[in-house]
Amino acid sequence: MPVYSEKVMDHFMNPRNVGEIENPDGVGEEGNPVCGDMMTFYIKVADGRLADVKYKTFGCGAAIAVASIVSEMGKGKTLEEVRNITPTMVANELGGLPKNKFHCSNLGAQALNNAIDDYLRKQGKEVKSREVTNHDEEEE
Repeated sequence: MPVYSEKVMDHFMNPRNVGEIENPDGVGEEGNPVCGDMMTFYIKVADGRLADVKYKTFGCGAAIAVASIVSEMGKGKTLEEVRNITPTMVANELGGLPKNKFHCSNLGAQALNNAIDDYLRKQGKEVKSREVTNHDEEEE
């Protein structure tokens, strides 16, 4: 069984921002068919910032903790700031994740980015599809 940090356990046992936003400005999903984890993020945007972020997650404890921390990391930030959240930043914010659970941090960052893409499309803006990647993966 993986060893989780206190912060991972806290976000798993007491997840923040769980739920759905009625009439969201954007919705983004991301899943991993290999492990079965699935995340859906709902966002409200005001003045170019994420005014509210909620999510639903189906998955392991690490996936739940990741969705919870990503929702906190994104709330109140500009869309561009949210776009710069990397899986490594998510894992670091949680005090680390076991190697076999690191992929969960990618799901959270990608699902939130997908919600921003959805919002931008609804605004009539062109969206270049983008994968959330680790710019410092070699360090892992």
